Amino acid sequence: MIKKKKQLNILFNKKAKFNFFIKKKFISGIVLYGWEVKSIRQGKIDISHSYVALRSNEIYLLNCEIQPLKTSTIIKNNFLIQKNRNIKLLLLRKEINFIASQVNKYKYTIIPISLFWKKSFCKLEIGLAIGKNLYDKRQSKKNKFLKRELSKNFKRFQC
Repeated sequence: MIKKKKQLNILFNKKAKFNFFIKKKFISGIVLYGWEVKSIRQGKIDISHSYVALRSNEIYLLNCEIQPLKTSTIIKNNFLIQKNRNIKLLLLRKEINFIASQVNKYKYTIIPISLFWKKSFCKLEIGLAIGKNLYDKRQSKKNKFLKRELSKNFKRFQC
């Protein structure tokens, strides 16, 4: 019997499912510095306003804010810290080509969905998405409310 390794979610982008229809998901690695890994372990990262861009057949995470730790040696030595640097994502060449073709063909947006640890590696789940309109958002809120009511009623009438 094969045991599946647990994935420890660090961060989930709540705005992603509210603002977008997610069509396909990919898991990518992230190129990080040492102080960034320590900050991520402490939970000092924000991906809610970040997005993913294609540049010269490579994929980058932009506008992701990683706050440095106060106890880090980087701050003591006054090195240049970039909180919002372009972070390179690691994907297979086939996946990058597929994403590029979908973005060009169907005008999809690439968004970060969640950040998690897999073994000792930090991974980012990204998705090809299409933006929701206002009436789509209202409909999703209404469906969520109806599901909640149905589950309450179903629970009440079970013996």
